[in-house]
Amino acid sequence: MTSERSIPGYRLLHLLGRGQSALVHLAEDPQGRQVALKIPLEKTLRQQEAAERFGNEVRLSLQFRHPHVVRGYAGTAFGPKAFVALHYYPDGTLCDVLAAQPGNKLPLRQALRILADVASGLTYLHHLGAVHQDVKTQNVYIAGGRAALGDLGSTYFTAQGGQASGSPFYMAPEIYQGESSSPASDVYSLGILTYELLSGQRPYQGESYEALMGAHLTRFAPPLTALNPGVPRPVARLAEQALAKRPQDRPTAEALHGVLLSALGEPPEEETPPGLTPARPVGRHGAVARPPALPGRSAEPGAMEDPRGGSRWNPFRRRK
Repeated sequence: MTSERSIPGYRLLHLLGRGQSALVHLAEDPQGRQVALKIPLEKTLRQQEAAERFGNEVRLSLQFRHPHVVRGYAGTAFGPKAFVALHYYPDGTLCDVLAAQPGNKLPLRQALRILADVASGLTYLHHLGAVHQDVKTQNVYIAGGRAALGDLGSTYFTAQGGQASGSPFYMAPEIYQGESSSPASDVYSLGILTYELLSGQRPYQGESYEALMGAHLTRFAPPLTALNPGVPRPVARLAEQALAKRPQDRPTAEALHGVLLSALGEPPEEETPPGLTPARPVGRHGAVARPPALPGRSAEPGAMEDPRGGSRWNPFRRRK
């Protein structure tokens, strides 16, 4: 078996990307539609934690049904034939879209639209009792100006419990302190994303994990309207509340979704659209939550190990 293996019934068109754990191809499925075909690397299948994370993404992508959560069409969670066929987003990730913008900043209405979509997807997950754990630009997918939240490998159901996880630039203070994830920690990550999209910069910076941890634990973000006077005040107010140090002081994703829709001049949506409600929790972890592992070093200067474990990445590399 090789990492370049094919999946029966799928015609590979071209490579979309190669991550630390999988290859993603643009492919044509048996129904003739274009999909993003994610195939785990051989090393992923050999490592228990990475294989479990991929299997979790397969199961949940197939299970959830919401317009702003990336949908899976077919897949196999484990074994040498593991794969998942996902809805294809031709514009790539939000990180890709931002990199193509002057100053990494979107027009205001476009940013509000994307944030409203992400908040809608989070509201759906939270109503089902699930926590995403890794809201960030790399995990938001774009097509025609609309967004969907993807990469569900670290997602779990709170009734079951799971391993606390996240990415340092977006992690809530309680996660840095080793506490369990919750819908409130997702909201904190959404607050960071809101600042990033509406001001062109993240509210907390740091050149190391320790510096970032100190910023998230002890500093307060500047008023969003001071960074961008064009931001509607109700949006700015809730975005600032989303960065509250205590989880209980943060608004819900549903509240953020409502204020973002209002800023767009749109009516409130039904927050729990018909979908496939999980019959039982299917998260990948046991009942005891563990604090995120401290990042380790890699051969690349400044690189850090993803707190989820397994893959290595460099959160301090500047986006071009």
